[in-house]
Amino acid sequence: MSRDEGDGDNSAYGRKAFKRSRAHFADRITADGRDGWPVEAGRYRLVVSRACPWASRALVSRRLLGLEDALSLAVADPIQDHRSWRFTLDPDGRDPVLGIRYLSEAYDRRETDYPGGVSVPAIVEVAGGQLVTNDYQQITLDLATEWTALHRAGAPDLYPEKRRDEIDTVMAEVFDDVNNGVYRAGFATGQQEYEGACADVFRRLELLARRLAGQRYLVGDTITEADIRLFTTLVRFDAVYHGHFKCNRWKLTENRVLWAYVRDLYQTPGFGDTVDFDHIKRHYYQVHTGINPTGIVPLGPDLSGWSTPHHREELGGRPFGDGTPPGPARADEETAPRGRP
Repeated sequence: MSRDEGDGDNSAYGRKAFKRSRAHFADRITADGRDGWPVEAGRYRLVVSRACPWASRALVSRRLLGLEDALSLAVADPIQDHRSWRFTLDPDGRDPVLGIRYLSEAYDRRETDYPGGVSVPAIVEVAGGQLVTNDYQQITLDLATEWTALHRAGAPDLYPEKRRDEIDTVMAEVFDDVNNGVYRAGFATGQQEYEGACADVFRRLELLARRLAGQRYLVGDTITEADIRLFTTLVRFDAVYHGHFKCNRWKLTENRVLWAYVRDLYQTPGFGDTVDFDHIKRHYYQVHTGINPTGIVPLGPDLSGWSTPHHREELGGRPFGDGTPPGPARADEETAPRGRP
């Protein structure tokens, strides 16, 4: 999620044409270090906001793969100011490892006066304090395929080679119509633009529901990167996209298949334990002042349903394939109590 969605001015949301920018810093951290950034335990720090669906992909992947000790975590305040993501959740408003107050400082160390937005997820080199990559589409794929030497024992294969073509196709469709579609609807500046985007969202959701009616996961019988990418949008749907972004043809809780599917994932170790509904709601409703000028955060929805039985195990499937679930979330990385149902 980037500042440039509104060109740095939060009041511009819904008033200027929306276009999601491509990641400007697309260096990759790889096993062979071909971009100059080799995989190395402790060398990098992952910066996220728990409010952001793009950053949440990296949170889930990191947990499932057991990379907590190898790749440290910085969590930004869900409420931005004019300089974007800030570390006001930490003592003295400064990240304790990087020593910076704003993520923009790491961007500036990489490229002075960089004109683009400051987005998460971002991976920063600890020693130099400079941004390495903000390529949200590639980061999780590399965590799954390039960081394998540092994966925990029993880590699942989230991007199995034999399934990659199908995974890529599903992810592209989900990105266009759902992940990015809710933003196109929410930040639309005209009725026709909004209606087209909203129609795309629900057309794709209905197709996904048909696909998932007979299989537990999107591709194959195990959790893959495709499930992670759909989950991070679905988990926010009723809380923010239904009302705040006007994607309100129906609520997720009203779709039997998708509601069961997202609860299944939410209750799977590595998914729900990365979610903070408090951060999610406060960010969208308080930051997007162009479409919610009062900054009022709604009390709902009721979160108690997230822990109810989903019965998706009746479809079979092996969540972690030949692997095992991750252990409990580390105490210093658990989501805040107010963020849980």
